[in-house]
Amino acid sequence: MHPTTPDALRADSAFLDRLTEIRRDIHRHPETAFEERRTSDIVAGILEDLGMEIHRGLGKTGVVGTLKGKRGGDRVIGLRADMDALFIEEQTGLPYASQINGKMHACGHDGHTTMLLGAAVKLAADPDFAGTLHFIFQPAEEGLGGARVMIEEGLFDLFPCDAVYGLHNGPKEPLGRVQTRSGPYMAAGDTWEVIFEGTGGHGAVPHTATDPTIPAGQFVASIAQIISRLVSSNDAAVVSVGHMNAGDYNSPNIIPSKVVIRGTARSYRPEVRDLLERSLARFAESCAAPHDVTARLIYTRRYPPLINTADQVAVAVAAAEATVGDGMVDGNAPLAGGSEDFSFMLERVPGAYVMIGNGDSGNAAFVHTPKYDFNDELIPIGVAYWLNVVREELGGEA
Repeated sequence: MHPTTPDALRADSAFLDRLTEIRRDIHRHPETAFEERRTSDIVAGILEDLGMEIHRGLGKTGVVGTLKGKRGGDRVIGLRADMDALFIEEQTGLPYASQINGKMHACGHDGHTTMLLGAAVKLAADPDFAGTLHFIFQPAEEGLGGARVMIEEGLFDLFPCDAVYGLHNGPKEPLGRVQTRSGPYMAAGDTWEVIFEGTGGHGAVPHTATDPTIPAGQFVASIAQIISRLVSSNDAAVVSVGHMNAGDYNSPNIIPSKVVIRGTARSYRPEVRDLLERSLARFAESCAAPHDVTARLIYTRRYPPLINTADQVAVAVAAAEATVGDGMVDGNAPLAGGSEDFSFMLERVPGAYVMIGNGDSGNAAFVHTPKYDFNDELIPIGVAYWLNVVREELGGEA
């Protein structure tokens, strides 16, 4: 197998026009977590037309297509794309904007699905590799852990892999710039909630009440110390407040009996994750006790840290350099604060996850915003990257 360049794919205008049409069709019809029925029908139909064996139903709407190389070989790798959209009202004004009120592809999963489909088309036309490929199209990446569900329902039991690869478009990054790193790359994404409860009472006579607003305020002001004083300077972590609720807007003279504070916690190592959970509970309780108020922590571990394997990062970097040139590849990228449920797959199978720049023009919008759009100029770059990953992994002799 020879390296594939984006220019070689751009020369096949009919191929790229078809992929652009598929991407924009998926964009018009966004489907949120575990409801990606139309999208999975499109994926399954294309894979079936290519002559692949397909499996449907993992994670409700997941699709796995299997392609065997014509040169034999025992090595098996998985290539994964996510399919789900978000609950956001689109404001792009594009001719292919979402036709579903309150839903849009605001993270580029329409593009991720399309790029992997493009790679499947090219590889099925000439499976000149030694081994087996599983094309994994996953539902529900956005918050509901579709990767975890697919695994729990037997993904890697039915389709064992020696390595697995994933990618994401890099919002507001130069088009085609590839970033990755060995070891921890993306953060564990956890949600926490602290509930302070007292008796409440009339605001004119606070001495007759136990007031949960005072310890709640002290708690919010103090939790920055968890990062600055308890987490080692060699580690990265974040604790942020995203929601506070107490009382009634129309009753400012009433001390509420309950204050609810919710937020996110991000970390890259299990030990730090444990520390954040313990510390949030301890800080809440220490603020509450002097005021005769109770505090209760609910800590929900959502996505684990995404930890890349060194050998597979080397494969990914080589594939990226073959695709866009070594000047456009950073194999030691900074830690990324976002979370990604591909991390569940990497807990089970060695692999690598990369970010590929979606373009940084003046009108480029960030993901998870109403004006975001996947850049179709990234399609040939992403397809070429996938083909070069297969070349690096399975391009040798059986």
